[in-house]
Amino acid sequence: MLAKSKVVVVMPAYNAAKTLHMTYAELPRDVVDLVIVVDDGSSDETVRIARDLGLELFVHNRNYGYGANQKTCYREALRAGADIVVMVHPDYQYDPTLLPEIIRPIEEDKADIVLGSRLLGAHPMSQGMPWWKYISNRFLTWLENRTFHLRLSEYHTGYRAYRREALEAVNVEMNSDNFIFDQEIIAQFVQLGLRIAEVPVPTRYFPQASSASLIQSTIYGLSILRVLSEYWLHRRRIFRMRRFESLQRRYRNGSALPEASQKV
Repeated sequence: MLAKSKVVVVMPAYNAAKTLHMTYAELPRDVVDLVIVVDDGSSDETVRIARDLGLELFVHNRNYGYGANQKTCYREALRAGADIVVMVHPDYQYDPTLLPEIIRPIEEDKADIVLGSRLLGAHPMSQGMPWWKYISNRFLTWLENRTFHLRLSEYHTGYRAYRREALEAVNVEMNSDNFIFDQEIIAQFVQLGLRIAEVPVPTRYFPQASSASLIQSTIYGLSILRVLSEYWLHRRRIFRMRRFESLQRRYRNGSALPEASQKV
């Protein structure tokens, strides 16, 4: 019998006090071995609630950004011995009960990365996705598929699972500290030829769920164009970028925490 994979859920949190408990409560405890919350300088009660729930908690001393939050999440998950790392946003937008479906392709050795897609299954606009966000998602996904030579339904989900070896193979520290981190790490995986699978996930849209504004989404879209251009230039050896090179070294247990975060 194969040994059970150690599954670590990471929650990049920022002002998630209203939804953190709901998200955590629906995680399947028989599957998840550890939950890590990284608070990115919240001004609400996120830290207190995470502490009351008994979660593994790391706190940034200020708001560094979504990408910086993920860097700490993955660093600490690998340090904790995770075989599979699952990012679940603590805003309760994605269904935590679907986690077994998210990790199954990795456990069955059919994928190295799994994306929970909002574009598979029920139409996202019927679930509350704004029309302008849906259209931009479709356009950017089409462009990304053309660039990466893939056929994914979307690249912009906050529900993701990674095999340990996939995270160890790419240099996440060279990626942005902002929202474009999600697309940079996908470009790194594609460059290394890692296997990406998708699982349909319904989403919830409500006031407490985090959602980017039109201006933020526009900046995000333009940043994706930059990442795709950099990937294209690197792929064709016109301009090499270290960020897309394979990372040979492995994370070592016991390395020091960055000054920006502390375990509490």
